[in-house]
Order: sequence, then C-alpha cells, then structure tokens
Amino acid sequence: MSTRPATPNLILKPGREKSLRQRHPWVFSGAVAQQPEGLEAGQTVAVRAHDHTFLGWAAFSPASQIRARVWTAQERDTVDRAFFQRRLSAAIAARQPLHAVTNAMRLVHAESDGLPGVIVDRFGDWLVVQLLSAGAAAWRDVLVDELVALTGIQQVYERSDVEVRALEGLQQVSGPLRGNAPDAPVMIEEHGLRYQVDIVSGQKTGFYLDQRLNRQRVAALAQGADVLNCFCFSGGFSLAALQAGASSVLSVDSSAEALALARQHQLLNGMEAARAEWVEADVFQYLRRLRDQNRQFDLIVLDPPKFAPTAAHVAKATRAYKDINLWALKLLKPGGHLATFTCSGGMGVELFQKVVAGAALDAGVSAQAIGRLHADLDHPSALSFPEGDYLNGLLLRKQ
Repeated sequence: MSTRPATPNLILKPGREKSLRQRHPWVFSGAVAQQPEGLEAGQTVAVRAHDHTFLGWAAFSPASQIRARVWTAQERDTVDRAFFQRRLSAAIAARQPLHAVTNAMRLVHAESDGLPGVIVDRFGDWLVVQLLSAGAAAWRDVLVDELVALTGIQQVYERSDVEVRALEGLQQVSGPLRGNAPDAPVMIEEHGLRYQVDIVSGQKTGFYLDQRLNRQRVAALAQGADVLNCFCFSGGFSLAALQAGASSVLSVDSSAEALALARQHQLLNGMEAARAEWVEADVFQYLRRLRDQNRQFDLIVLDPPKFAPTAAHVAKATRAYKDINLWALKLLKPGGHLATFTCSGGMGVELFQKVVAGAALDAGVSAQAIGRLHADLDHPSALSFPEGDYLNGLLLRKQ
C-alpha cells in the first residue's frame, strides 16, 4: 500500500485562513506563522490553518510577499505531472469554441485556470509561455511537455521577460523552449483579418488577444462612421472598423514602431489607404489639437496602457483616465459611441465608472452606458480571484 510522501507544512496565524477558505489562491507572508527551514522556491507545501486544518497544496516562494500560491484546495489531489495534464487539458478544451473565428487565443490564464503564474498563448503554430511565479518556473519542463502533447504544437517560445518575476526572486528569461526562435513575424487570423505577431519582442506575448470580443463590439457600430482610435498599437480596433465599413479611421499612437506594424496590417488585408490615417503623437496632447480643429467623430475608442499597475498609482491614474475621457466625449457627435477601457489592476469597475462619469460632467455632456466590456472567454476570471478581471470597459452613447 503506497503512502503520500511527507510534505512540509506552512502554518498560518490564527484567523488568517478566511481568504483560502473562500478559495482565493494567495498566501501572503504576513499570514504565515511557521514555515520549515530550507524550503526551495517552487516546492510544494501543505498550507494549514493555525489548528492544522488542511487548506491547500501550494507552491512556496521564499522571495515574494505572496509566500505561497495554491494549486488545489483538495487534500486528495497530488501535485504531479498528471495534475498539470488535467488542468491544462481542461483549460485548452474550454477555448475550443474560439477555433471557429481565430487561430490565436490564450490557452491558460494563470490563477483563473487553476494554474497560478502560468500564461500560455497560442499564435497559429506557436505557443508562447510566460511563467510568472516560482511554482510555475519549477514545473516548466512538465508544463511544456504536456502542452506539446495536448496541442500537437511543436514550437514553444518563452516570454518570461517581465519585471514581476523579480518579486519572485526570478531572472527575466526569454527564448525557445521547443524548436527554434521564429525568424519572421508569425501570421494569425481573427474574424477574417490577418495580423503579424512578433512573439520574440512584441508587447505582452505579442498581441492583445484580450480585446478580440471588443473589436467585434466596436466593428458592429462602425459602418459609415468616422472613427477615432486612440492608443491604437498595431491597429486591431482600426482594422476591425475598416473591415466593417467605416468611412474613415484616424488612429493615434506614440510608438512609430507600432504604427509601422499597423500600416503593414492595413496593406496585408488589402484595405485602401484613403480611409485610414495613422498619426504618431501623444494622445493627451493630440485630443486637444483635435478639439482646436473642431473635429467630431461618430465612434471613439480609448484603449490606453496600464495607468495604475498597483493601488499606489490609482490617484495619478484617475486623473489620466478622466482627462482622455473628457476630451473624447467633447469630440463625440451627439448619438455617437465611446468604447473606453482600463486594463489597470488597481482600478476597480466602480471606480472606473465614477471617473468616466466625472469626465462627462466636466465635459458638460450627458451619456448613457449601453454596455460593459470585458475580455473574451479565453481570459476568464475566477469568482474567487477578482484580480483576474483586469480588463474592463464601458460602451457609452452620447445624448
């Protein structure tokens, strides 16, 4: 009769087990009363309440304020290759409906898929992996082996070149895990549009997959419209609007490199140049310039970068969000639509709506919220992990 090998115990302080009982996966260092000496980064530990009641199997992280991330709350589970195969298989199966519209999607969304710190994006015949926690890094080889077996994709590239790894005591790393590095951008398709993705050095893991559904929401309003797309990056919203029959699309970004890629996407999809204008500028300043030119638009998209990565940045971020939304509402024609987003983890849904409402008040306009915008089904948010719901937006109609 086999027995489970002894696993080190992480004992919590009295009363600090509430969040774990509610299935939140993080154990902060301040909640830990006892931990054995000599634990290694990524090692599996049993998290227990002060009375030694079992709470979960977790990955230990000695360098992080998040001292452990829970893999599973089920004591009967064993954290081994079979465990990861089951979790990855379930995550991949949940994305199956997206294959009808795209060959690019997030296959694993970290904590929200029960795999803390594990991000896996598919771009055509490539997998791009980010391992953001000590536990994820410790199981790298197993995760990659199982991903290849489950998807049949033989080319895997790691993009763990993000600053957050330093909080885990990990170095930034990137490079091929299976196969060789791509010698050219990877081609993907989404709703009939083709994009080139630089998985080696592009932003995030190469493309903003999380806005797929919202690109379609915007496209549904774009026919015959004069469109302004701010922070356009590689032109996703712009191309969706052009494909849907927009009369004109003015796209603004501060990155010349991103705009060059956006222009390539326009040519790649055979869209005439006359309907598209690409402008390299600071969006905050350019919105004021458009006001001075008395420009007006039927549809405006605001998809800015992360203004508030943490709660400490919220005060400054609220001013930035208010500024761009105020000027966008002024530039919007009566009856026009504004799709406005925040991807800042420090900005909750209620606060973002309050900021946008304040912008409308200061702009002297009335607007209705006719939709709330979120990521597509490949970026789920576990009910016990609200931090996973980082992308939020409002679809407004100016009255």
